[in-house]
Amino acid sequence: MYEAYWGLDTKPFEPTSDPRFYYPGEAHQGALLKLRYVLESRRGGALLTGAAGLGKTLLVQSLFRQLPESLAPRVHLVFPQLPPDQLLSYLADELTNERPRAGETSLHQCVRRIQTALTEIHEAGRHAVLAVDEAQLVCDPVTLETLRLLLNFEVDAHPGLTLLLIGQPSLLPTMQRMPGLEERLAVKCLLRPLHLEESISYISHRLTAAGARRAVFTPAAMETVHHLAHGVPRKINRLCDLSLLIAFAEERTEIGPEQIEAVSGELITVAPE
Repeated sequence: MYEAYWGLDTKPFEPTSDPRFYYPGEAHQGALLKLRYVLESRRGGALLTGAAGLGKTLLVQSLFRQLPESLAPRVHLVFPQLPPDQLLSYLADELTNERPRAGETSLHQCVRRIQTALTEIHEAGRHAVLAVDEAQLVCDPVTLETLRLLLNFEVDAHPGLTLLLIGQPSLLPTMQRMPGLEERLAVKCLLRPLHLEESISYISHRLTAAGARRAVFTPAAMETVHHLAHGVPRKINRLCDLSLLIAFAEERTEIGPEQIEAVSGELITVAPE
């Protein structure tokens, strides 16, 4: 709606996996380096945690784009609240890229399919990756134990797959209650909010990626965005997107801190109690 008015090719603050909009913040790049090390070393597992809105899923998508073809297949589980039998069935289907034949749906047969698939993947010179998103939602100890047992699959004395657990900080106490799983995680990565300079750079980066050819937000406006959003990228996106829309409707030539504060006040006013 407002793209042409601001001279943009596309909306800059959409929740997108487009690699052009990935911002290499310090904490994000550090986590990316550690996760790549775990995967390329074919270790058993790793954990990525951070508060909602910090870009964990976008980081994992960026990670997957950087990996060599030998690190495949890559299974990205975005609905982790599956009972153990359904989890194993889903994994078997994804690893084999085929659905089971009639009579091959028992738990025993799913485990056999996974084991066979991992062996074939290894013999082809590849390594499987299982990324479990929103892992803090996995509260069932039996499901967590199932994930741990997946790391028992070995081929030539090496883990048959690498498990990436991605979730909010509430996942950490859960891991402490599951020492058998926690001890199998080679690294733990914690994302934090952007600091002021990163927030300003983040806003500028996304505008440039969207085709901006001139300044849209004043420096004071970007500082205000940082403070009101507390450096959380998702909140920054929401504030900036609505500010672009409202400033377009008001036919402004740039966006200052007053507009940012007005948008933030409106969001707080209409938020449910």
